[in-house]
Amino acid sequence: MKINGNEIRPGNVIQHKGGLWAAVKTQAVKPGKGGAFNQVELKNLIDGTKLNERFRASETVERVRLEQHDFQFLYAEGDMMVFMNNESYEQVELEREFIGERAVFLQDGMTVVLESHEGKYIGVELPDQVTLEVTETEPVVKGQTAAKSNKPSILENGLRIMVPPFIAAGEKIVVDTNELIYLRRAEQ
Repeated sequence: MKINGNEIRPGNVIQHKGGLWAAVKTQAVKPGKGGAFNQVELKNLIDGTKLNERFRASETVERVRLEQHDFQFLYAEGDMMVFMNNESYEQVELEREFIGERAVFLQDGMTVVLESHEGKYIGVELPDQVTLEVTETEPVVKGQTAAKSNKPSILENGLRIMVPPFIAAGEKIVVDTNELIYLRRAEQ
């Protein structure tokens, strides 16, 4: 589907310079001299490189729709992560590197969204929040809770994050998988 350069919005995937690019940020610019343009920060979906481009309203680009399917995470085998399509029961193996640092959040049976284009997987969407148990953290120091200070902790998946002083080892907390930060205590 063709769209004008000034219609590109964050999250759009476009075909540009022979590759697939996701718009990360866009800014409409109307200089005092010359025509208006859309300043777009693009991220390559295949290799992760970034690019800043100007698109005028008169230019057209090809907007790409990605296919999205729900998959269930089954298990990890070495550096390979195995997923199963919830509809066709087909199994797919993807490298841990493909998922990146967020692979630590994968839990048995977790539903994720795999994005593909022309049969090739190019993205994984994890849930925004997961519940994990704190395995190690420093004990509370009396009087420390008066000031807003966090302490380091280690979660069951090995991830190190900062938590409020009132969180103790053995408690379950909710973690943001995008920002890698503590959100709140998990409800029992």
